[in-house]
Amino acid sequence: MKKYGYRQSNADHTLFLKRRKGKVTVLIIYVDDMIITGDDTEEIDKLKHYLSTEFEMKDLGGLKYFLGIEVARSQQGIFLSQRKYVLDLLNETGMLGCKPADTPIVQNHNLEILPDQVPTNKDRYQRLVGRLIYLSHTRPDIAYAVSVVSQFMHSPSEIHMEAVMRILQYLKSAPGKGLMFSKHGHLEIEGFTDADWAGNRTDRRSTSGYFTFVGGNLVTWRSKKQKVCSLSSAEAEYRSMVHGVCEMLWIRKLLKELGFVAKDAMKLYCDNQAAIDIANNPVQHDRTKHAEIDRHFINEKLESNVISVPHVK
Repeated sequence: MKKYGYRQSNADHTLFLKRRKGKVTVLIIYVDDMIITGDDTEEIDKLKHYLSTEFEMKDLGGLKYFLGIEVARSQQGIFLSQRKYVLDLLNETGMLGCKPADTPIVQNHNLEILPDQVPTNKDRYQRLVGRLIYLSHTRPDIAYAVSVVSQFMHSPSEIHMEAVMRILQYLKSAPGKGLMFSKHGHLEIEGFTDADWAGNRTDRRSTSGYFTFVGGNLVTWRSKKQKVCSLSSAEAEYRSMVHGVCEMLWIRKLLKELGFVAKDAMKLYCDNQAAIDIANNPVQHDRTKHAEIDRHFINEKLESNVISVPHVK
């Protein structure tokens, strides 16, 4: 692709770009599957011809299905879902006729590894969780539940398997849920972050959560256990903010490569006033001495007007 005049993206190495006469052509590759898009129809035809001379290829026309993700277009926008993937999963696990659950995980679930726990089939557990992780690509609503059950891959018990089965019951309630991308007349980047403090009962680490919007559309999200113990809820929230800022900087970089340069500061919403104060105030706080690098990182981005941190209820 580089020999043919395409530039490999620094933000995503599977992405190749070519600019010509103010237009752009984009190629995304995953092993032997690829998507070609852009607004330069002449260049797209040339690229298809070039690739077909280099490789044995088949043009499947307009994008409808890619790596198990279904793509539907309408006047409202583009809709991504994994409906068939969900139904196949329910069918394979014998859960197609189960009673649907209204939430993917029980609130205050208190899942942990216990010395007297009853073990379950480890291979089956890992296989199911692996499939749920892949399903998270279009289902942000199960991200937290999948993050929790994936923490017990090395030593799953029957209680953990029940939690996995509850996620499947939840999927039964709406197998066709997915992501909608519509035009909202802007390309603002916004992020929301949150954390539970010392939520993990085994090691008392907190769980970070963030999700980001581009032009009013949800594009990325994550639920992940923090690598260190936080000594206060403000610190746990603050570490979540750091993850959120890193993600937003990556999105900004990717958009810049596609030709969309952000004019305004990106908004990172947080519901913890103490964490926002720590980010804004460069004075040394006793409770954040050990979080020094994180604090300077956010403060630097605030001072250079790359991000702003409004409080959200």
